[in-house]
Amino acid sequence: MEISPKFLMKLIDQVEKKIWDDFTSYKNVKNYIKKWHQSNESNNFNDFWENFRICEENSKINLNETLHNMESEIVVKIAIDLGIETPGFIPAVPVIKNVLKGGYANAFNSFQQALKQVEENPDLAVGSANSTLESIIKHILENNNISIEHNPKDTLYDLTQNILKEFALFPNQNIPTEIKHIGSGLLKVSRSIEQLRSEKTTFHGKTTSDYIIKEPLYAYFIVNVVSSVGLFLMSFYEKKYNDKETVQSVEIANETGPDEVEAPSWEE
Repeated sequence: MEISPKFLMKLIDQVEKKIWDDFTSYKNVKNYIKKWHQSNESNNFNDFWENFRICEENSKINLNETLHNMESEIVVKIAIDLGIETPGFIPAVPVIKNVLKGGYANAFNSFQQALKQVEENPDLAVGSANSTLESIIKHILENNNISIEHNPKDTLYDLTQNILKEFALFPNQNIPTEIKHIGSGLLKVSRSIEQLRSEKTTFHGKTTSDYIIKEPLYAYFIVNVVSSVGLFLMSFYEKKYNDKETVQSVEIANETGPDEVEAPSWEE
């Protein structure tokens, strides 16, 4: 993963600040970083391997030095996990995560799974992204303000048709040509994502000769698409039906235990 040094320096600063903001103590910060650390735990110095070195100073983690010791790919993964915007990777993630946490529990869980699988299991990430968009649309269609009937067992393409009809965005409705193109595009996107999940992932079982998505770049693209489409549908829904619970920011307070040492404030 090639990243310009200038962008990486800026990203590390953002990651460092976010980690201290979220975890607040040296103990919690170190425990979080250790979850990203891998090694072969060999007793032979010549055979020892680790993906990065956890740097310490006076028995406390030196987070800045540790982050700069990592490969850029690991820094990007941590940034995504923390909800930091990563242009060129998944820029819409921080926004949609906050929205989903505010009332779309099933979609949020699926989206979290998609993010975790992007690098190691791209095909599973695509499947979870598909489930995310299905859950978003089902949540909207189940609202009492929605008039159109739908089958709870509908898959993504059918669900997309229903919500576009409800929103008066379906291509065969009496709407401007440009809006028809938007609706048509959303239908094509949902069909493609659904077909990828069914035909190019291991969700339904595959043989060794079947093509399976193995390139993370495809998974990043699909998660990006789902983020953008999902945000559009949820925003349209909130605006059209004025459901105040649809879009909201959720802040999680991090409490420091009595036996933990407080980290210095970022400003110091």
